[in-house]
Amino acid sequence: MEDANPSPVDWHRPARVDLAIGRWRETRARKAGYRASVIPYAGYGSSEWIRVLGRVILTREPAGQRRGEPTGARGWRSFTSVPVAGAEVVVEVGGARQQVQADHSGIVDAVVPASLSPGWHTIGISAEGSEAVPAKVMVVDPEEEFGIVSDIDDTVMVTALPRPLLAAWHTFVVNEHARATTPGMPVLYERLTTRHGDPPVIYLSTGAWNVAPTLTRFLSRNLYPPGALLLTDWGPTADRWFRSGREHKRASLERLAREFPKISWLLVGDDGQHDESIYTDFVESHPRNVRCVCIRQLTPGEAVLAGSSLRPHPAADHAGVPWLYASDGAGFAEELERVGLLEPDVQQPEVTS
Repeated sequence: MEDANPSPVDWHRPARVDLAIGRWRETRARKAGYRASVIPYAGYGSSEWIRVLGRVILTREPAGQRRGEPTGARGWRSFTSVPVAGAEVVVEVGGARQQVQADHSGIVDAVVPASLSPGWHTIGISAEGSEAVPAKVMVVDPEEEFGIVSDIDDTVMVTALPRPLLAAWHTFVVNEHARATTPGMPVLYERLTTRHGDPPVIYLSTGAWNVAPTLTRFLSRNLYPPGALLLTDWGPTADRWFRSGREHKRASLERLAREFPKISWLLVGDDGQHDESIYTDFVESHPRNVRCVCIRQLTPGEAVLAGSSLRPHPAADHAGVPWLYASDGAGFAEELERVGLLEPDVQQPEVTS
């Protein structure tokens, strides 16, 4: 995460313009009676700390009544909200209160001390005296040795994201109920979490935080296991026009390796973007932190839409880590059974009279 309150003096021009526009919108919204409200995102942590995620925006709704974007909203609505730059945020955990600060885009990404048992917990987040809103936090068992890191676009949800026009259509226009799940992947993830005793699940995507509520509802509605989302901010950074999705994924994986050195992750992605190269680098630098890599092979039609091209894949056993390829959840299930990460799915014989 960027510094929560960086000096804009050294920013390049697009970033300074973006910041000025944001401050102008915030001033006008406050004059119109808008108040600060927090959109909470699912976080994660250990028995000693938690990573709190959320976003502070201005809204007409009374404090504490907002719970994210309206269900069924089209994507563009999530990009019209007014963020509160540098908002002072209070995090309530087990009766203790910690103060953190949002960044210039209103994004809250902070680590606070906490003593919580493994499993899901609810904390409170508030800003500028508003009523605290509940946020979910996944606390990882200190003895846990297995976890899942999953890409979203073209891995669990069919989007063909890399193609700019289609990406814009899916992000800004398409209703969330029109998005399609990748065949067999919800069943696969359910089998994996059941087999490994509800391990931590992290959904790692290059998507913007603005669409986190939409993605959360999509995952829940399609019966994917709950997990923390790690997304990116929207707009220019202090030194570049656009944020690097590839660097976001690399940095997130490196951070997870530092935070949970005992865990060997099952990495799931697709061959339409840069997941293979990102996972290859991570396997080479942290082979003990990777249990297996699953790369979804796009169909010919999806590959064309994604701007993908046919290219060789890494070896089936790269740096001592199995690399598995399939086009859907059923194909991955067979491969994971072969390497011992899933028990065979024994079908009960039909009873005939």
